[in-house]
Amino acid sequence: MSVNEELQEHAEHAHDSFSRRAGASMAIIAAALAVVSVWGHVMVTEELVTQMKASDQWAFYQAKSQRRYQSEVAQDLLRGMGGEAAAKSVETYKANKERYAKEGEAIKEHAEEFEKESHLSGKRAMRLHLGEIFLEIAIVLSSLAILTRRALYWYVGIASSVLGAVLGASVLLIQH
Repeated sequence: MSVNEELQEHAEHAHDSFSRRAGASMAIIAAALAVVSVWGHVMVTEELVTQMKASDQWAFYQAKSQRRYQSEVAQDLLRGMGGEAAAKSVETYKANKERYAKEGEAIKEHAEEFEKESHLSGKRAMRLHLGEIFLEIAIVLSSLAILTRRALYWYVGIASSVLGAVLGASVLLIQH
């Protein structure tokens, strides 16, 4: 077959009804894939950022715990020294210890909230990535349908794209 005959055959296939429908569906699937893919990347970024915030809060919590412990040690040392000045300092360190404990609990709560947010973003990202896989499979199957002119590939591709889109959209339902 010559190059001209082959080009003419490709041109004829490009204008048949089946190829136009399959090509149009591929364009729609590609657009859905782009949305799901970008959304998945946003969720991964959100997961990482909130995990970093949680780590920062845990480090802050640890610092408050160390300060509380240092206040306890200072109290013990000052009690051993005795005297009025030491008693005043003991009260100061006792107040500090209580303040650090209270602040530590608030920081701990923030850290746990960030961890929950990170976990939620991770679940959403995974769902979006699964949707992305099915949309990519749909594009491949639709391409095969055009190349082989077999409708079965196209129908399976459409089913795969619907599954991918549903998986992507189901992210909106993930609350916890």
